[in-house]
Amino acid sequence: MSHKVVLVGPQGAAPDIGAVLAEHGVHGPVALVRAGYQEREPDDAEMIGWLGVPAVNLVLHRRSVELFREDTEFTTAYQARQQRLRHMQTFYRVRLEKIDDAGRTVSVRYVEPELLDQEEKVSVDQFRHLDADHIDRCDALRAAFELQWRHAERPVVARHRAEIAETLHTVDALVIAGGHVASLLNRLALFDVLALARAAGKPVFAWSAGAMVLTDRIVLFHDYPPYGSDIAQVLDAGFKLVPGLVVLPDPRRRVNLDARIGIQRFARRMAPATCVAMDHGDRVVFENGEIVRASAARLTTTGDVEKGWNGEPSRFSTPYMRGMME
Repeated sequence: MSHKVVLVGPQGAAPDIGAVLAEHGVHGPVALVRAGYQEREPDDAEMIGWLGVPAVNLVLHRRSVELFREDTEFTTAYQARQQRLRHMQTFYRVRLEKIDDAGRTVSVRYVEPELLDQEEKVSVDQFRHLDADHIDRCDALRAAFELQWRHAERPVVARHRAEIAETLHTVDALVIAGGHVASLLNRLALFDVLALARAAGKPVFAWSAGAMVLTDRIVLFHDYPPYGSDIAQVLDAGFKLVPGLVVLPDPRRRVNLDARIGIQRFARRMAPATCVAMDHGDRVVFENGEIVRASAARLTTTGDVEKGWNGEPSRFSTPYMRGMME
């Protein structure tokens, strides 16, 4: 069965999701996920107006509150797992910051350029190792939790999943909005929404945090943070519906597109994944895990921003990347 996933740019300033749905032949009702908005999840009237079609809010956040209230044994274990994940994220971030400090210190030394290039590769490789290790550890913790608790078999979870599956069979598509990315990731996983949508043969449309959770790995980034470090960090593995992409929504506010060295380092760190900055009006369309068309900006391993990227495979031109791919 063909499975379509469409990523779109941020919707807040100039929502165009209604036009996108119409372009892809979605004229009937859709299922809407707003779990990233947490307590504001039910305040969906304005967003449904953007869609231009009727919508059923799956209220995943509300369902999770009900689940945690009813199944206290599972809730205690789930909260302990989440606390452990938060600690792991903190320790991973500490290590990232030390590597970043060392890399910046080395990069300004007055030595021959060839040696600095080698040292830059060492720094990027250290980032890549930490990122991969963090994902592996998160995956292992989640797998162990599922093996022990088999939460899909718990009555309250099964009931909510059955209700969601029934709704998905009555709509034309699944639409996933943004908000708090970790909350969105956890609620989608808890109720296995994406697997249910695929089983029902429904296309998926997503933006902002909704687009981020569909990738192989969710990367948190902000070049202008209100506080703390500006270093990018991997949060967790995503749902892998759009493989080979790192999605960076709303780059005008969150990415310094003039910082050539920073872009180069980030793109090298994320390679061979393609780093895509998605602004208002951008699109990336997948069919069965393959890009069929796109219009966005790609951050390259040379530090350039390739505007008007059309989805073609990345061309690794730097010696660093050629060595990586051989």
